[in-house]
Amino acid sequence: MMDSKTLMPGVRPKEVWAWSAFDFANSGYTTVVLTAVFNAYFVAVVAGDAPWATFAWTLIIAASNAASLILMPVIGAIADATARKKVWLFAATLCAVAGTFGLAFCGPGTILLAAVMVILSNIGYNVGETLNSAFLPEIARPEAVGKVSGWGWSFGYCGGLVTLGASLLLVTQADRLGLSTDSAIAGTMVITATVFALAAIPIFVCLKERAIPRQKGTSSLGSLCLESFREVVRTAKCLSQYRDFGWLALCGFLYQSGISVVITLSAVYAAEVMGFTTTDTLLLVFLVNITAALGAFGFGYLQDRIGHKRALGTTLVVWVLMIACAAFATTRPLFWLAANLAGLAMGSSQSAGRAMVALLSPESRSAEFFSFWNMSLWVAAIVGPLAYGSVTWITGNDHRLAILVTGVFFLLSIAALVPINLERGRRAAGR
Repeated sequence: MMDSKTLMPGVRPKEVWAWSAFDFANSGYTTVVLTAVFNAYFVAVVAGDAPWATFAWTLIIAASNAASLILMPVIGAIADATARKKVWLFAATLCAVAGTFGLAFCGPGTILLAAVMVILSNIGYNVGETLNSAFLPEIARPEAVGKVSGWGWSFGYCGGLVTLGASLLLVTQADRLGLSTDSAIAGTMVITATVFALAAIPIFVCLKERAIPRQKGTSSLGSLCLESFREVVRTAKCLSQYRDFGWLALCGFLYQSGISVVITLSAVYAAEVMGFTTTDTLLLVFLVNITAALGAFGFGYLQDRIGHKRALGTTLVVWVLMIACAAFATTRPLFWLAANLAGLAMGSSQSAGRAMVALLSPESRSAEFFSFWNMSLWVAAIVGPLAYGSVTWITGNDHRLAILVTGVFFLLSIAALVPINLERGRRAAGR
């Protein structure tokens, strides 16, 4: 699977597995904290199921992504200038692990503590995911970035399964262990933080950083930050030269707005609309992660065969079908179908987007362009959940209408995908 036709010269297979292991590490965080457990726990217990609870959760998520939006372009540009992505990745990992562990101390009424820990952990996750993605063009040949990206996403979902499986075991055995519901939820946070920390170790030990520093001599942090802001402005100004990357950023913003809703509010929707318990939701998300892993792995090969644009378009159509099923589901089988459609499209759409960014980014500015890409995704992570939360607040918790509004983001993303020309974009990146 890993040969000279897939990997860049000098890249060893164990480096790719170490790089993929970071996806394994952070997937447990999104799966347990943002998707399956803590979001619903926050709404029902921490915020006491108040009418504003869902909106409050979306505000916290929006705040964490807004902070990431401000920090990441600076960090990305500094990482490029100094060729020290691994140093910043280590700091981001510490923030994510510490914040996740801190959630174990949250309970009824601890809204402020929960908000601080979610913001800290999600900033760490966002920054780490961006820097990890920036290694992709260093390890994979351009014609194989889809395949290698798919390996990372599929292995990442395996990490989600490990963390989620351990959490599910703890929750289902809580009575036998003499644990209250609050203690069981706290235990899942400890499990998630531990898996994250252990699985992140290989990337710091095995992966070699091949970027060449662009900053000569010794510069102060202040001068690097100033240069970083200039590079962000330069990236925005030069989008007319990289118009296909610009269209991709818009497309990513639109579909990630919808995906962010699914990630951060699916457990809330399942509980409020379908009457799911914590155990029901954990089991559902566990099986969906299997679907997502298969989807990411299969689509990784498919997108290199049929083309990244066509593969991404296919996943966006699947997202539209998923929204329709979820919005009109009155029975559990139809909702399970919707959830598995989401799993099938989740990893594939994000993997395809990451591969397309790798193709359309100038080689010497990969972290900078990935930062800009993730900046659009973080704006989406603010807009999407807030749109959903606002609809539920205004309509008195009409979650079905809120999920239908989410579907509009996916329809618009298909329209934004149409103008992209990958060959033209690759030529522009080469210049």
